[in-house]
Amino acid sequence: MNYRKFGKTDLMVSEIGFGAWAIGGNAVVGTTPIGWGPADDNTSVAALRKALDVGINFFDTADFYGLGHSEQLIGKELRNNKEAIIATKVGHRAIDNKIQLDYSKEYIIEACEKSLKRLKRDFIDYYQLHSARLQHFEKEQCIEAMELLKKHGKIRYWGLSLNTFYPEPEAKYLMEKNSGEARLPVGQGFQLVFNLINQKALPVMEEAYKKGYGIIARMPLQFGLLTGKFTEDAKFAKDDHRNFRLTKEIISRTNKILDEKVWTLCKKYNISKTSLALSFILSFDSVSTVIPGIRIPQHAIDNTKDILQLDDADIDYLKELYNSDWVEIVDLMEKQG
Repeated sequence: MNYRKFGKTDLMVSEIGFGAWAIGGNAVVGTTPIGWGPADDNTSVAALRKALDVGINFFDTADFYGLGHSEQLIGKELRNNKEAIIATKVGHRAIDNKIQLDYSKEYIIEACEKSLKRLKRDFIDYYQLHSARLQHFEKEQCIEAMELLKKHGKIRYWGLSLNTFYPEPEAKYLMEKNSGEARLPVGQGFQLVFNLINQKALPVMEEAYKKGYGIIARMPLQFGLLTGKFTEDAKFAKDDHRNFRLTKEIISRTNKILDEKVWTLCKKYNISKTSLALSFILSFDSVSTVIPGIRIPQHAIDNTKDILQLDDADIDYLKELYNSDWVEIVDLMEKQG
């Protein structure tokens, strides 16, 4: 396992992290699934242990994953592990069977205390606003709350998980608050979507890196599409969010592009489709860590093997495919939510 410095912080994170959304289980808010279907806790714990075995030290969760269950599992298994770097998120709530966003100062501080109890930790290494938007920042309570938590030692660093399809406004807002003189920028990192298909965040990613932000690349396998395992006949349970996100059209059109224009590179490098997808992302120095979802031990193995630097010409080719082929697919994905 290789490790990378997380922006200007003193965190050295494994280049492959542990995406802990799926181990939260099959939570539903109202009629909206917010998980990946059922998860067996014993299997999830085994996956956490295997992740440690292969060198993963960065674990990304949220208080909304499994409505707290993902944090509880991590707290139970990693409570005494001082080498584990824990990142979690705040801002999504389930109220009256509806998903609501709350970035008030009072709620952030209250939620942090609850996360600390579930994680069984004295402090959170990296605390993230879970897709806060401009209107939340303009009220200034969320930044004030995060800085207060940092001052009181409840969190070491904080940042923002950016919108999947429109990452620019909030990233720009935070970056413009920096004078360039401070040792650490305002907010120390961004989590964003970046993969072979959705490359919308690339300009933000590279600008933020230059300004000293750590970068977490989420959805590196685009809900499993980039493992090459799904056909257009794939079925997802009603309590799996992919049930409404991965339509037959999206799967079919995605597979056609991958088969004709991408997977041939797997032969060139003699690596799996998963390894190619992850290697593409980690070929960018601006990425600190990538967080594929890991729910069984085998995922920890598959997601950490054969990671290599792609040739510049291949990186350029894969970037060009975004404009020529993937933009329409990303637009379809945005319509599905």
